[in-house]
Amino acid sequence: MSHSPHVVTVTAANFQAVVIEGSYERPVLVDFWADWCAPCRMLMPMLAKLAEQYDGRFLLAKVDTEAEQALAAQFGIRSLPTVQLFRNGQAVDQFMGALPEPQVREFLDRHLPRASDGMLQRAEAALASGDLAGARALIEQTRAEDPDNKRLPLIEVQWLAGSGEVAKALEAIDSLPLEFVNDPEVAALRGQLSFASAIEDAPGEAELSARLDTDPRDSEARYQLAAHRVLRGDYETALEHLFELMKHDRAYGEDAGRKGMLAVFDLLGGGNDLVARYRARMMNALY
Repeated sequence: MSHSPHVVTVTAANFQAVVIEGSYERPVLVDFWADWCAPCRMLMPMLAKLAEQYDGRFLLAKVDTEAEQALAAQFGIRSLPTVQLFRNGQAVDQFMGALPEPQVREFLDRHLPRASDGMLQRAEAALASGDLAGARALIEQTRAEDPDNKRLPLIEVQWLAGSGEVAKALEAIDSLPLEFVNDPEVAALRGQLSFASAIEDAPGEAELSARLDTDPRDSEARYQLAAHRVLRGDYETALEHLFELMKHDRAYGEDAGRKGMLAVFDLLGGGNDLVARYRARMMNALY
């Protein structure tokens, strides 16, 4: 396997090109080893075999720490073997010691792209274009061919949301695996679904606006109008309504104004100027 295209020896001279830059193209598994290390000699043939079996889904890069002590120090290698996985220019995970093959496979499968990922990407594109039938077909194909793809449940939630099955989508999102609990994409989707749920039986925007003109303290009308505005992408107006609701009626919907603002922040992402402005206003009003 010394001539395998999936296994390469790395030195300080080519580490940047092979590992850092190369990890933008495919994951790179870096095995820090030494000839005197018996566990290293046990692990290396197994990693080389997996590199062949995974057929290019990752590159195995071998670093002899005796010859490349500066590299080992740079990446904080204190015990051997240490194996680090690089993606998009950074080490994203590692393990130490000669793990059994099933555990190494599990480690790899957490990070490597799957053949079915492309189908799910096409399903998301179909959903974005309104092609619900096409998205459903791709979801069903993925379920048949790779039911263990961890993104499959999330795409199914997106399909339910796109189909208007808001209650079912909310139920499904609460059943997602634990690894999605802190996922920003899931937080944004949950917020969208909560706003969609809020206006399922609500009046239209014109009637809600008229109610607010008559009674600016009509909290239900203000929240439902904010939800309408979120769903059609008018986030600034939505945040203004939610801010007013937070200031004047914290009791409504168990602090629905503040919670609604946080949901919009999740939808827009932390780097958005609108988020920064309204987060500052919210903090000033609260404290």
